[in-house]
Amino acid sequence: MRKFIPIRPFLFALFSLCLAASAWAQKAEHGTADEAVAMVQQVIASIKANGRDKTLAEVNNTTTGKFRDRDLYVTINDLNGKNLAHGANPKMQGKDLIDLKDADGKYFVRERIELAKTKGKGWQDYKFVNPMSKQIEPKSMYFEKYEDLIINCGIYKAK
Repeated sequence: MRKFIPIRPFLFALFSLCLAASAWAQKAEHGTADEAVAMVQQVIASIKANGRDKTLAEVNNTTTGKFRDRDLYVTINDLNGKNLAHGANPKMQGKDLIDLKDADGKYFVRERIELAKTKGKGWQDYKFVNPMSKQIEPKSMYFEKYEDLIINCGIYKAK
């Protein structure tokens, strides 16, 4: 006599395992807040160890740079809003971004400069194009003022 193995519980368990694996893989595609903070701190350490010019060049290396990981990338601005390095979009490098607005009309570069001057470091929320999805998404940017620079790395928030 053949033994009957119930297939429904097996299929349910297999389906649940696939869903969990998919959620884990999707989460691994995106950087975390802790990783963004760590990346900013790595940039500051690199400036101290290797100098400003070498670090700016490394941040500007948009393909194999060490300051690019999944959807995490670093930007560096001066205190007047000029972009000195952009790890995701070479077209932004060297541009004056002081009048840049997000999708809601927020002057987020101006706001970040003021926050950096008054608080030194922190988080700022705005909307920006995600280089992976090519869509405008809510973003939280971690920033730290170091000397006359503002070093930034942000995370894209789930909608």
